[in-house]
This record gives sequence, structure tokens and C-alpha cells, in this order.
Amino acid sequence: MAKVVMYTSAVCPYCMNAERLLRNKGVTEIEKIRVDLQPQLREEMMSKTGRRTVPQIYIGEQHVGGFDDLHALDVQGALEALLAAP
Repeated sequence: MAKVVMYTSAVCPYCMNAERLLRNKGVTEIEKIRVDLQPQLREEMMSKTGRRTVPQIYIGEQHVGGFDDLHALDVQGALEALLAAP
């Protein structure tokens, strides 16, 4: 299964929804980068993604985007293939 990295914060409902969706797809490990605890990591996230809101999700080396983008991939049937990549 592909590595999943998520820029997140503790009180973000979209982050919780993204994690729930990923867990339902069989993801057992999500590397969480907490931008609320370390503000410099938000700057890193913004530099890498061009976005300032959380969650920002990477599956493998691919930046997926936020929860809406993740959900759209799931609806299109493309999420499983992306998660299955080594």
C-alpha cells in the first residue's frame, strides 16, 4: 500500500473525514504532520502545495489535495488504485 501523509490540525472536521475515508479504504498508517502544533510546517505545506488549508494529503509522491479532492477520487473509482501503488 502507498504511503499516506496528511498535513492536519486537531480540530479540523475535514481532516477527520479524510482520515475516516482512508481508514475505510484499508489504510492503517497515516503520517500526520500537525500544522497547529508547529506553525513553520504550515509554511512548508503552503510552499509544497500552494494551498493554505488542511488537510493536504499525499498518497505516495502524489499530492491529492484536500478532503474534497480525496472524496472526488473515491467517487471516480480512482482512489483504490492510487492507494494500491507501491
